[in-house]
Amino acid sequence: MTKTIIDRIDQFNKGRNPKLLKLKYKLMRSDIFSFYRGTCHLFYEDFPQDSPLNLAPSVWICGDLHLENFGSYKGDNRLVYFDINDFDEACLAPCTWDVVRFITSIFVGHHALGVNESEAPHLSNYFLDAYTNTLAKGQARSVEQETSRGLVKDLLESLKNRGRSEFLDKKTKENKGNRHLVIDNKHIAEITAAQQQRVRELIANWQPSTKYSADFLEVLDVQQRIAGTGSLGLESYIILVKGKGSPNGNYLLDLKQAQTSSLQPYLTVTQPEWETPAARVAAIQQRVQATPPALLGVIVDDSKSYVLKELQPAQDKVSLQAWSGKLGRLEKLVQTMGEITAWDQLRSGGRQGSAIADDLIKFAHSSDWRNQILDYARSYLGQVKQDYQEFCEKAPK
Repeated sequence: MTKTIIDRIDQFNKGRNPKLLKLKYKLMRSDIFSFYRGTCHLFYEDFPQDSPLNLAPSVWICGDLHLENFGSYKGDNRLVYFDINDFDEACLAPCTWDVVRFITSIFVGHHALGVNESEAPHLSNYFLDAYTNTLAKGQARSVEQETSRGLVKDLLESLKNRGRSEFLDKKTKENKGNRHLVIDNKHIAEITAAQQQRVRELIANWQPSTKYSADFLEVLDVQQRIAGTGSLGLESYIILVKGKGSPNGNYLLDLKQAQTSSLQPYLTVTQPEWETPAARVAAIQQRVQATPPALLGVIVDDSKSYVLKELQPAQDKVSLQAWSGKLGRLEKLVQTMGEITAWDQLRSGGRQGSAIADDLIKFAHSSDWRNQILDYARSYLGQVKQDYQEFCEKAPK
């Protein structure tokens, strides 16, 4: 018996927090692009096993590359970068998988860009040109303020005025010199005392391989963090720590449960034997990004594992509709995203089975795969529309 879309989505999300899963489904109903972002597993369930795109060189991929999974952050050298920023699904796979998922996101999410569906092939070709030309050069670079342009430059320049104090004030309140998290049930929700104690113990017992001391990581408050779409329903916490020794005072941390990549059932490339799902996420982020964040750690609690990150004032995304009617600004944005995708694949090459630069350069000079990607993205748009309509009609509200 063929499973319905509802069955497939429910099965994938089985075991998640019911309240947050309800919120995830609500977000997925809000528009087709949100549905696409929340159903990465459907994309790879549907991707044909006999596609010639599967024969492309294997690289470390994000796994869920789309228009919203690029953003700014501060690296451990304290410079701000713009890069791929989501590695929950990351794995070793054909380089084309990230590209075809991203191009499909342009076709599905054209309204998020504020353009007509007819502009999707045009913008897709800008991404593909940038990706191909960058890959062909075989040299990895990075995007920071001095090398950014257009909408990305606007974003990075705006971050100059964002201080830690103002950032803390948005998520916390201070009372008699002590801060606590503000529960608004939109971004932060309350957890039980038992849950708080468990997270406090996880942080206290964590042995960071960084400069952060036990005094710095002393937990002042911890609550549930509500963010993203695809990962909603998994354990996610926002943690306020003392930050002792820091000139900026208290820090905010993000502790998020990691799971096996949803791409795993469809991978034919042998994967490393990661100790935990969180170890996979952190390791791939560290080898893909030019300069990883300062605080990026893995915490294990019995059968569960979590990725620990700093929540930063410098974290943000480009407003996809801020191009003000000037199509050239949007073209530059997708060009930058294409370059970053190629740079990240080149940078992480030669590690545990990933292709070396020479293989990627040779691949860039071949041509058949470009049209195959465009044709698949165009055809799969129809499937996403059909799935989205069925989901909206039949998913529980």
